[in-house]
Amino acid sequence: MFPNSILGRPPFTPNHQQYNNFFALSPTLYSHQQLIDAQFNFQNVDLSRAVSLQPLTYGNVSPIQTSASPLFRGRKRLSDEKNLPLDGKRQRFHSPHQEPTVVNQIVPLSGERRYSMPPLFHTNYVPDIVRCVPPFREISILEPREITLPEAKDKLSQQILELFEACQQQVSDLKKKELCRTQLQREIQLLFPQSRLFLVGSSLNGFGTRTSDGDLCLVVKEEPVNQKTEARHILTLVHKHFCTRLSGYIERPQLIRAKVPIVKFRDKVSCVDFDLNVNNIVGIRNTFLLRTYAYLENRVRPLVLVIKKWASHHEINDASRGTLSSYSLVLMVLHYLQTLPEPILPSIQKIYPESFSPTIQLHLVHQVPSDVPPYLSKNESTLGDLLLGFLKYYATEFDWNSQMISVREAKAIPRPDGIEWRHKYICVEEPFDGTNTARAVHEKQKFDMIKDQFLKSWHRLKNKKDLNSILPLRAAVLKR
Repeated sequence: MFPNSILGRPPFTPNHQQYNNFFALSPTLYSHQQLIDAQFNFQNVDLSRAVSLQPLTYGNVSPIQTSASPLFRGRKRLSDEKNLPLDGKRQRFHSPHQEPTVVNQIVPLSGERRYSMPPLFHTNYVPDIVRCVPPFREISILEPREITLPEAKDKLSQQILELFEACQQQVSDLKKKELCRTQLQREIQLLFPQSRLFLVGSSLNGFGTRTSDGDLCLVVKEEPVNQKTEARHILTLVHKHFCTRLSGYIERPQLIRAKVPIVKFRDKVSCVDFDLNVNNIVGIRNTFLLRTYAYLENRVRPLVLVIKKWASHHEINDASRGTLSSYSLVLMVLHYLQTLPEPILPSIQKIYPESFSPTIQLHLVHQVPSDVPPYLSKNESTLGDLLLGFLKYYATEFDWNSQMISVREAKAIPRPDGIEWRHKYICVEEPFDGTNTARAVHEKQKFDMIKDQFLKSWHRLKNKKDLNSILPLRAAVLKR
């Protein structure tokens, strides 16, 4: 039926599968045990130890040595590669029908860079190991729904729009982060072959700026992991891997042994700082929930960005210092827009319960934002009006002592009686797991500072109607 086939099956995989079938090649090339040893060597022995495989012989040519050098090396050819015989570099697998080889179908390389079979640790070739969940199409994430910005009818609204357009994250910024995620996922899959690496947080939820850090979530299984033991052990291996194999491309990797441990590092190529956690699956779900809200109504993203800039300027946007996290601030803005007499946002978890179920499989969550149509609100308030209303709502109307902010319910609800909510100054419900996202605000002094800033900024902005009165625009734009 097919030349060069086995049991009537086509010799090559379909195009959409070719990228991840390197390990489906004939067992005569690499033995199964050699592949297992190569993939899991870092998990059971010191990561700094060199990985070596037996020399491979293709047909009658001399052995081609595998390389243990980092996968992210540049294109410059190493000296030992220069010494390889030309026929060794270009030798194809034997095929009686002279069909193109499987490897060249899977990994097309041009000219001098083409190998009949790339060594397992060759420079730019990285096999994409079969994953625990089906891969999703990342390109759909990089192209959000087209949305027209609102019209500015007054000076304050114009200032908000100009700040947004100057500081919002560009598609090029997101693509840099996505490229780093893709490369790191392939590296980490040498340690944990069935893992997946997700880009989460402000970089992907629609509320990022040009200087937003990248947040990464490493999923090793879809069940929770113990953050004190399992997650810390996994991140120790990842940190060591970064230090030993990727030091030329990643700088300052740090293992932070916090309640939820992370590895912090900087990617030298994109110049982006990243935080990497393990199995914070709720972070993946809420990233796409927020992304849906971001593109549901055209006033949401500009309003959120200016409020984050305002909070950062007044030093009330840093959970590590006992104030509000960016996630809590975004939920506070969404809650305010849901509770207006004529709401600008609904509760999409109520309207689309199946799409935002906590049990939906992870490889499907990215599809949800494109499935939800825009929300048409009858509220015609300008961005300036909404910013003033947001400050007034939390300065004078919201009851901090007895109420909890709930985006899931689209209203303020009574505080629960659970221990997590007792003696907490600010309660913001996480839409999926119901925890308090504002638990970092645990000192009365910091709480008073936050409330005071809402009140002062509301009075100033109400009197001046100039964004510079609460947020110096030139400094905010320069900071991006």
